[in-house]
Amino acid sequence: MTQLTPDESAQAAVEPLLAEYEELERQLADPSIHADAGRARKLGRRYAELGAVHAGYEVWRRALDDLGAARELAAEDSAFAEEIPALESGLDQAREKLHRLLIPRDPDDARDVIMEIKAGEGGEESALFAGDLLRMYLRYAERHGWRTEVLDSTESDLGGYKDISVAVKARGNPGPGEGVFAHLKYEGGVHRVQRVPVTESQGRIHTSAAGVLVMPEPDETAEVEIDPNDLRIDVFRSSGPGGQSVNTTDSAVRITHLPTGVVVSCQNEKSQLQNKEQALRILRARLHAIAAEAAEAEASQARRSQVRTVDRSERIRTYNYPENRIADHRTGFKAYNLDQVLDGELDPVIQSCLDADESAQLAALQTTVG
Repeated sequence: MTQLTPDESAQAAVEPLLAEYEELERQLADPSIHADAGRARKLGRRYAELGAVHAGYEVWRRALDDLGAARELAAEDSAFAEEIPALESGLDQAREKLHRLLIPRDPDDARDVIMEIKAGEGGEESALFAGDLLRMYLRYAERHGWRTEVLDSTESDLGGYKDISVAVKARGNPGPGEGVFAHLKYEGGVHRVQRVPVTESQGRIHTSAAGVLVMPEPDETAEVEIDPNDLRIDVFRSSGPGGQSVNTTDSAVRITHLPTGVVVSCQNEKSQLQNKEQALRILRARLHAIAAEAAEAEASQARRSQVRTVDRSERIRTYNYPENRIADHRTGFKAYNLDQVLDGELDPVIQSCLDADESAQLAALQTTVG
């Protein structure tokens, strides 16, 4: 079997994507496509993603053509030979960028997110830490210009959270790799904290944990079909902090999806209808995540690493307050600016996950295409 050169391999890998790009361009030019807003958004996201591949391909082709022309001219005039090293370097850079653009993207990367944070081992201290994580993510979202909305929460006695669900939404149409899920998907897992709890009178350092689950939010109901006959809906009175209206009406809603056993409850809103809508949003996101995991069982290691039970042995990150240290156990990232990270400066931590994921996928792609 003939071994392909790196440029022949790149050409072979990019051709089907360029064909898809041209087909999407043709479809999006058809006014009838835009009558279905959901389909138009889906096609538009894929078109934007492949647009980056198309642009990278054009740069690579020009670099390849320029180098070929310089070599031909150098055979007749040695002066042109001086340009060849710089052109070769440019081609190498363009080829590497194209290879990175060819890394298969998670189809959910451009989506908004529903994030659930749950207290685990550690009692009130864990609930307080869940509140600290919530603030960290809210500040991170604010720094990126994203909108946040609390869908449901259960507060603890000392002002933390036993559990809380938050929607995080980008403004406008984010480009490839710029969506909320593209960044926050690496946050799924168990987060461990080491510090002196406010409830500790002896000043001893304790370890507790909180769990984070990150789910891409489907664009619309049609993306996740839910048969009303598959739902059991119970109403009950809200509990916990909330003012005089709490505990006076059956406004809280619990929805059980019978085929999967997924249970979602919401009680934050005063209206039973509003709580039902919030619960359905969370349920659709959970069912979408379950379907995606089933369809991509051998892909997306980051998604599969998200745990649904809060066990300290399955931690992904440690927050050490005495040393002001943050450590990610998946990538080896470590820094001594925990106070800044908790104030929303998460980019370096998340970038370490992005880099590790990209390196692994790039190595696999280069092995596949030669």
